[in-house]
Amino acid sequence: MTGTAPDLPRLPPAYRLVALEEVDTTNAEAARRAAAGAEDGTLIWARSQTAGRGRQGREWVSPKGNLYFSIVLRPDSGIAAAAQLGFVAALAVAEAVGSVAPPMVETTFKWPNDVLFNSRKGVGILLESSLTPEGTLDWLVLGVGINVASYPGDTSFPATSLNYEAALTEDDVVNLLEAFCRSFLNWTNRWLDDGFAPIREAWLQHAVKRGETIDVRLPEETLRGIFTDLDPEGRLVLTLPDGDRRLISAGDVFFGR
Repeated sequence: MTGTAPDLPRLPPAYRLVALEEVDTTNAEAARRAAAGAEDGTLIWARSQTAGRGRQGREWVSPKGNLYFSIVLRPDSGIAAAAQLGFVAALAVAEAVGSVAPPMVETTFKWPNDVLFNSRKGVGILLESSLTPEGTLDWLVLGVGINVASYPGDTSFPATSLNYEAALTEDDVVNLLEAFCRSFLNWTNRWLDDGFAPIREAWLQHAVKRGETIDVRLPEETLRGIFTDLDPEGRLVLTLPDGDRRLISAGDVFFGR
């Protein structure tokens, strides 16, 4: 990418930075490199994306000024356990924002992979993976998009940016990426050492609508119930009006009809 060395983030040695001015998506570039043998910790950072996407293929508007990056990970775990790294990333985002933004920004979590700034979506986290022919996990790509300078106006869930909430600008992107990488490394080591339990506990402390009624949209139905808990694997525990509990691995959460 263009620019001088001081423009580049200084990351811990566990990461191998690939800095790009523009890319289709950082996840796609990370996946291509992972398939070609890229090492664990390869981090693709781009100033803008031409075809950014979120969960279920939704468009993720990606102008210059926000933070877009993806990390190639090769955890020694099954695919279900590796998905817990989405919660690890959410905790790292919250710590990073807390270290860069003023305390006027309240950072909370919306299951499964969204981070909210003052109750509006400011961050999306996208996990994509590939299996070996034997069915074990080959690689996992963790993608993160953080609205720093701007945010889209036409979204199903209200969005915001750190510029709107706390006057952060494009100049803060590098500091934010550096802070995320430090925190993500620390939380990942704790996940490796102690399992999902401490990650789950920390995530739940900042989860929105826990104990309250939510709507969960699934491919074939929409469920309404009380967000009761996360199970030990990270699935949402939804208590239905008849008292039955459903464990949900993937879905879209909305507040109210």
